Amino acid sequence: MLSFCPHCANMLLVDHCPEGGGLKLYCQTCPYEHAITETIRDPIKIARKQVDDVLGGDDAWKNVDKTSATCPKCDHGQAYFMQIQIRSADEPMSTFYKCCKCANQWREG
Repeated sequence: MLSFCPHCANMLLVDHCPEGGGLKLYCQTCPYEHAITETIRDPIKIARKQVDDVLGGDDAWKNVDKTSATCPKCDHGQAYFMQIQIRSADEPMSTFYKCCKCANQWREG
């Protein structure tokens, strides 16, 4: 919670109070001080952003080819694959796989 000085409207800072060992709010530009006597909690529920699938979601896997690749999760021998350039042009393409049996996804390169 931000508090502002009632005299000069600058933001108040928190410091240790020499007497009593508590905390106080103080202004850097004028002599205003205010002892903090109670705990103020104002929890805020943060809504998560909707994250886009960088591979294009389920639609990206509609028209892809199959290849023989062993799934690291279920040891199935076939997987869908696609290649995408995710780094700079002088780096090799990354190959993404999706298991035909368990839909596990992994990447090589």
